[in-house]
Amino acid sequence: MNDFDKKAAEWDTNPVHWDRSAAIVDEIRRRIRITRGMTAMEYGAGTGIASFLLKDHLREIIMIDSSLEMVKMAKEKIKHTGVENLSAVKMDLLCDEYSGEKFDLIFTQMVLHHVDDIDAILGRFAGLLKPGGFVAIADLYEEDGSFHGEGFTGHKGFNPNYLEKILIRLGFRDTISKQCFTLNRKMPGEETRYYDIFLVTARKN
Repeated sequence: MNDFDKKAAEWDTNPVHWDRSAAIVDEIRRRIRITRGMTAMEYGAGTGIASFLLKDHLREIIMIDSSLEMVKMAKEKIKHTGVENLSAVKMDLLCDEYSGEKFDLIFTQMVLHHVDDIDAILGRFAGLLKPGGFVAIADLYEEDGSFHGEGFTGHKGFNPNYLEKILIRLGFRDTISKQCFTLNRKMPGEETRYYDIFLVTARKN
C-alpha cells in the first residue's frame, strides 16, 4: 500500500484539497472554453474532487489514478451521488495502454512532480488528445524540497517554462502559465511556509 492508498479515506475531509481544486477549476474555465459536448480525462484524479467540480460542464470525464484506494473512493462517490457522466479507472498511463476514444481536455493537479519521466507523460497526453484539444496542468513552482520533506524522490516543483517548452515540442500552441493558488503550511517549530501553484494550459495543433 502506497502513501496515497493510506490517505484516500480521509482525503476529502481536508478543506485545503477542496479550496485548491476549486481555484484550479475556476482558472481552467477562465482560460478554456469548455462546452457540454466535450470529453475529458483527469490524470492522477485521486478521489476526483476536481472532476466533480467540472462534471456539470462536460459530457464525460474519466478519472484515472494509479492508487487503488483513491479509485475506490472515487467510485463510492459516484455511486453515492448517482452521477452518470463520471467514471474512475485504476491505471498508470506510463505502463498501461488506454484504448478508449481520444479526449477534448486532459487536466491534472499536483501530480506531475510525482512522475519521473515528464517528457513521456506529456507525450502520452498529446497522443490521447484530439486535434485542437486542451491540456491543463497545475503543479508547484520550484521549491526547496520542504513541501514533501526528506525521502521524497520526485521533482521539487517546476519552472512552468520548462513544461511549456516540452508541450511546444510535442505540437501544442497557445501556452499560458500563471499562478492560481497558494498553499500555506505551518511547519513544526517553524514559521508558516507558502507554496505557490501554477496552471499551464496549451492547445494541441
